[in-house]
Amino acid sequence: MSTQADIEVSYDVGNEFFALWLDSERNYSCALWEDGDDLETAQLRKLAYLSEQAGTGPDTRVLDIGCGWGANLQFQVDRRGVRRAHGITLSPAQLAATRDRAIPGVTLGLCDYRDFAPAEPFDAVLSIGMFEHVVSPDDVWAGRHLARYADFFRRVHSWTRPGAAFALQTILRDRMPRGGPDLEELRWATSSIFPGGMAPRLEDVLATAEPYWEVVRVRTRREHYRRTCEEWLRRLRFRADIVRERWGAAVLADYERYLSLCVLAFDRRYQSLAQFSLRRREIR
Repeated sequence: MSTQADIEVSYDVGNEFFALWLDSERNYSCALWEDGDDLETAQLRKLAYLSEQAGTGPDTRVLDIGCGWGANLQFQVDRRGVRRAHGITLSPAQLAATRDRAIPGVTLGLCDYRDFAPAEPFDAVLSIGMFEHVVSPDDVWAGRHLARYADFFRRVHSWTRPGAAFALQTILRDRMPRGGPDLEELRWATSSIFPGGMAPRLEDVLATAEPYWEVVRVRTRREHYRRTCEEWLRRLRFRADIVRERWGAAVLADYERYLSLCVLAFDRRYQSLAQFSLRRREIR
């Protein structure tokens, strides 16, 4: 599991830094593209799709696990009419930015999901780009990852009402290279940009969710994430002078390297992206 210190490395470079190359709402996850889309439109389409899978609306109490800079919570209130929602994150910078939005009906918490204990259950859950932080490389190498995933799904089940839906979006590990420079680059990204995190394999998500959640639908979006990363890289390079001046040449070089690697990883099928539509099982 990524620690708070790990999360701060990944997300607390500076809210203004990410605002330079993400969309205006700072969605730091795969967009859903159609021909002619710009990044803003594609990110809204992604949020709309996941909201439909979670069944959010005016009468649903919504939980956002790993709420980032608040883009999804804003969407739920503005576009879906949600009146009560709660977001949790481990990033102090993201929490502060989301609080600054002052979204009506939204409460927030800075906490590890394992310490989360809601006072009342939720009708709908979304988690976008957080599941990659549930296990660490050490967990995988020690064989603890399946237990960690199962514990996550059990906890989310315990926070929800009967009939609840859960929309989960995560990167997947796919055909990982067995050696060579590509593997070394992926290891660099894991240690330098996203320390403490490890994307799951598809079969591990399915196996560990199944006791608690019916898997209604799975959509893979590898090419959509490649295109998203290409657009992020283009926007970062367009703002290169600003990044270099404010955050230094090393930060610019690291993020150019990282985003270029992401494009390559999705292109070569080292990684994929999945959107899971889950329905709560009633356990007797």
